[in-house]
Amino acid sequence: MRHVEANGLKFAYLEEGTGPLVLLLHGFPDTAHTWDAVRPALAKAGWRAVSPFMRGYFPTEIPADGRYDGDTLGADVAALIPALGAERAVVVGHDWGASAAYAAAHLAPERISFLVTVAIPHPMVLKPTPRIMWGARHMLRFRLFDSTAKVRAKDFAHIDELWHRWSPGWDVPAKETEAVKEALRQPGSLEAALGYYRALGVRPSPSQRHRVNIPSAVFAPQNDGILTPAHYQRATRMYTAAHEIVSVPGGHFTHRQHPDVFEKELLRVLAASGGRATVPAP
Repeated sequence: MRHVEANGLKFAYLEEGTGPLVLLLHGFPDTAHTWDAVRPALAKAGWRAVSPFMRGYFPTEIPADGRYDGDTLGADVAALIPALGAERAVVVGHDWGASAAYAAAHLAPERISFLVTVAIPHPMVLKPTPRIMWGARHMLRFRLFDSTAKVRAKDFAHIDELWHRWSPGWDVPAKETEAVKEALRQPGSLEAALGYYRALGVRPSPSQRHRVNIPSAVFAPQNDGILTPAHYQRATRMYTAAHEIVSVPGGHFTHRQHPDVFEKELLRVLAASGGRATVPAP
């Protein structure tokens, strides 16, 4: 566990390897440990893999101003890259981490050599439909005053419920969610995590409304509990540079459900992006 100051906060992070920086951003309900299988694979291939705990997630500092909007998340990413001693980085974001990555792609495109988003298409194509509204009902639920009590109930049983709901067909091992439960048990961490949802507006944050002008890839799960492959296809209009849709098995947590496939495809797209890396032999 290491720490770095960026955008006015003290971020905790995990790191493996040397080489060009790959910044791995987690979502909810999750922590930097979601990348525990990915970091060593990247390190072996010649990358420096860093996964920070996002703002407010223990042991990263909880922001005194309570800001969790998309623009602020993007500014975190833009500040973390130089704070970690790099001029540019590959940015990989899952869930809320993807939201932060989309914002950073507009706020600091000069800092990002390649953008990878996982399980979240460009925010500008996520229009309300009955399927999305039902699948994403947690986004409204978490804005209510009693949402913290619901999440804490029965030793955070709702965390397991969400993982199962968003990755249909995956028998999620109990250990998969233990790291996030432990983080959310820490004072103020759950309130911070739900603050991301309370900061949501009717439209995406201003920095998330723009086209992506840097090379990118989006990992589209084949069995997501909310989104379909069509969402990713519609989002292609939001990319002006080279862009690839990578179809992967599993649901929202594809990188945990099918780590071998995910890591192989991630290394492939990163090698093609021009960075210093190798692709493992089949």
